[in-house]
Amino acid sequence: MDDVDATVRELLLLMPRMAARVKRIPVPEVLQSQSLAPRHLSLLSCLLFDGPMSVNELAARLEVAPTTVSLMVADLSGKGILDRREDASDRRRRIVTIAPDQHDAIAAWLAPGAEAWRRVLTPLAPAQRRLFVDTLRAYETAVAEDRGR
Repeated sequence: MDDVDATVRELLLLMPRMAARVKRIPVPEVLQSQSLAPRHLSLLSCLLFDGPMSVNELAARLEVAPTTVSLMVADLSGKGILDRREDASDRRRRIVTIAPDQHDAIAAWLAPGAEAWRRVLTPLAPAQRRLFVDTLRAYETAVAEDRGR
């Protein structure tokens, strides 16, 4: 596998299969009518695995502007998927969390993907995991640059 072109060919076959498998993960029945987009899944994943946080904290984790997160939170709150509450220590801040009645469905939906990542990443050394993530980020950046975005 020293040939870069051979690796590229292998990845060009693998990536669509991976995307197709992810798309086949069934959306829980209670969420099917909510028109969730991939950006919503990232936000829900952060809240599921890291717990309640502010809009600014979510924006930092998602690497997007706080306004973008505010719009997503407003959308998902309106659908009953998220709850927003006042931060007891700073009444100007709002803390966002998954609505209790939606938590189990979201966990059942997202946990298998997280577990698969844990299974494949656990045997790797921290430097190898970092290289893997950095390579995926570099690929994302290269594709965006090629498309002028």
